[in-house]
This record gives sequence, structure tokens and C-alpha cells, in this order.
Amino acid sequence: MSLPVWLQNDGAWIAIGISVLFVLAGVVMHRVFLNILKQPPGDPASPLAPPNESRPHE
Repeated sequence: MSLPVWLQNDGAWIAIGISVLFVLAGVVMHRVFLNILKQPPGDPASPLAPPNESRPHE
């Protein structure tokens, strides 16, 4: 059984591989963003939370 003509080109396999890579990266980023958004707003584990102690101004 031979491959179709459009799959016999090396460039087609590179394009398919890069497309799969971008889809996987999108799925991973989606999961990370959902985990970040599901955290409560006052969670101290959040890196964007302001520090509790105030610094004196000079």
C-alpha cells in the first residue's frame, strides 16, 4: 500500500508535525490558564498577589 502523492513529500510531514506541535501546545496552555483562573482571587500562592507587608517610603 503506497502513500498518497501529497504525503510523499518531506515538506508535508514537516508541516503536519509542526501543526500537531502547535495543537498540543494550545491544549497545554488552555489547561494551565484554566488552572490559574480557577484559583481564588486572594490565594497567597498566586505570583500576582501583592505582598502583605508594606514597605516604608523614603
